Amino acid sequence: GRRLSVSPEKMYVLFYKPKNVVTTLRDPEDRPTVMDLLAIPKPRLFPVGRLDYDAEGVILLTNDGDLAHQLAHPSHEVPRTYWVKVKGKPEKEELQRLSRGIRLEDGITAPCAIAPLRETEGNTWVEMVLHEGKNREVKRMWEKLGYPVLKLKRVGFGGLKLGSLQPGEYRLLRPEEVQKLKNRAAAPPKIQSPASRSDRPRKKGEGRR
Repeated sequence: GRRLSVSPEKMYVLFYKPKNVVTTLRDPEDRPTVMDLLAIPKPRLFPVGRLDYDAEGVILLTNDGDLAHQLAHPSHEVPRTYWVKVKGKPEKEELQRLSRGIRLEDGITAPCAIAPLRETEGNTWVEMVLHEGKNREVKRMWEKLGYPVLKLKRVGFGGLKLGSLQPGEYRLLRPEEVQKLKNRAAAPPKIQSPASRSDRPRKKGEGRR
């Protein structure tokens, strides 16, 4: 009789990517990849989105192609939370400018939430919540204002948090976490108006959208 094709079981893994690891399945420069650090022989997993080589933090890996595509698509505005250490001490007005969106070479960044965490010697830790995943976006935003990024750590993705995971460790998502991600992915895509993408200064008394 005919052989029945069996779909591989869906797997969802939360991984703490260490620094100096590539978020791809393989690397032409032979640098370590996230797959090198995962002791999961099957099924074949792939990362959702990307995280800079020299950054650390949350990465979601799965073999659920539909969910991965939806979560990575900018129209779904999946929140990505970062802790960023920058050289110097940004002014309040500069933080507000970043939160409204600034113009980079590939367009204007989407509005984001931003708040200072703490100051160290000559440096500042800031929390940022972005809803898009452009290449090196966080670093480029700060570079535009003249503040080099010294450390970048993603502590949250789509409601998932690092928790007690250490660099190189991973855990399987709980069923309720998977369902929340699917609900988020199933929500109608958000369409931003041109006005929300502007980096013009707000007039006094003009509220946030």
